[in-house]
Amino acid sequence: MDTTEKILIVEDDRGLRELLGEELTDAGFRVRSAGDVPTAWALVQSWQPDLVLSDLRLPGPDGLELLERLAALPPPRPALIIITAFGTVPQAVEALKKGADDFLTKPLDLDHLLLCLKRTLETRRLRREVEHFRELLGRGEEDFHGIIGRSGVMRRLFAAIGQVAAAGGPVLITGESGVGKELVARAVHAESSRAASKMIAVNCAGIPAELAESEFFGHAAGAFSGAERPRQGLFLEAQGGTLLLDEIGELPLNLQAKLLRILQDGRLRPVGSDREQQVDVRIIAAGNRDLEAEVREGRFREDLYYRLETFRLEVPPLRRRGDDLELLCARFIDLFATRMNRPARSISPDALARLRRYTFPGNVRELKNTMERAVAFCPGREIGLEHLPERVRRGTNNGRLNGEEDWPGASHPGDPAGLTRQMLPESPDDPGELPSLEEVANRYVRLVLEQVDGNKRRAAQILGIGRRTLYRRLDDP
Repeated sequence: MDTTEKILIVEDDRGLRELLGEELTDAGFRVRSAGDVPTAWALVQSWQPDLVLSDLRLPGPDGLELLERLAALPPPRPALIIITAFGTVPQAVEALKKGADDFLTKPLDLDHLLLCLKRTLETRRLRREVEHFRELLGRGEEDFHGIIGRSGVMRRLFAAIGQVAAAGGPVLITGESGVGKELVARAVHAESSRAASKMIAVNCAGIPAELAESEFFGHAAGAFSGAERPRQGLFLEAQGGTLLLDEIGELPLNLQAKLLRILQDGRLRPVGSDREQQVDVRIIAAGNRDLEAEVREGRFREDLYYRLETFRLEVPPLRRRGDDLELLCARFIDLFATRMNRPARSISPDALARLRRYTFPGNVRELKNTMERAVAFCPGREIGLEHLPERVRRGTNNGRLNGEEDWPGASHPGDPAGLTRQMLPESPDDPGELPSLEEVANRYVRLVLEQVDGNKRRAAQILGIGRRTLYRRLDDP
């Protein structure tokens, strides 16, 4: 059996505890064990098992108390199978009523136990999927853990978040400033098996270099001047949960080496301590720096980059998200009108068209600030052109007016996706290989249509042509 599912055995009989541990480990499970409820509860919180296999009669608090604690946890809580040498119908009924998934009596049949474990874990997986889909239906596909979007690129991102969250390894989130990388990180945490534990976010650029090692890894008492008390550090504070390292490219090289050690073997040594400590934290790194370029320049460790890049999520800029802009405008108008008690409820077609022409170098964050200003200055129910910032009204973006012609192949706000590069062959040997203007125009139409997920109305608006002309272009080879 090939599984990474975790089982916690709670049994005060040491011989039986070790026997069960060996059998379940041989069956492919990851196993830990405890002899009493306090020890078991600490492991539940730090290790987050998928299933707890617990004796009913234990020294101190019994298995039913452990069951009540587990039942009070937020989803996804561990499954629980109760085992006892005193298996009676009333005890079985009481355990099942309090949330136990099954009830077995000693002496245990190990083959039957394995079947029971597999069946319970499979039921738990199915239950989680049902709960997940119910949650999606309840919040609508436009809102994914606070990320607003319905475009094709965002639906693909939502699906990728779910897959990466389940994988469990480190994650690298990249994208331009203001696209919502922290929201994506929080969605990964919320979709993962660590959702019941905390997530800590830290901006690596905001920590002074001389304090960084102590801030991240903690320190022992007396480790340096002023260190009167020991400190855990961010990694140990996030034990069992997730640590977001924003602006990862700002992390000093000496700390990059220590971060790589944690990713490889899960161990760290606080400053001034002679003892290593085990840490169980999922690392999510984010930033808008080009880490490949940083590696080439020697400012970022190559081995750390490839370790982080195992699971990579690229957050698309706002200009590639099509009609998400209109959806976001509506959400932000509602948010700020409610917060500021203002009358604004909608946006005029002219103002929305001007927003669509603007490429938003600050992405969703800039749009949010723009809508906050517009709501504050709008005296009526509809936001108009006059309520937008001057740079948006003029279409100014980094010194260039939207609509200005640019050299084919340029990569800047006027050609955000580098579309012209995609339409021309790489360094043709014969100029005769270059496509005609008509061919380039037809390719461009198809590329724009792809960027807006097949929305012909939106594509025609961007291209400045009528629907009939668009269809003619699509019919041309």
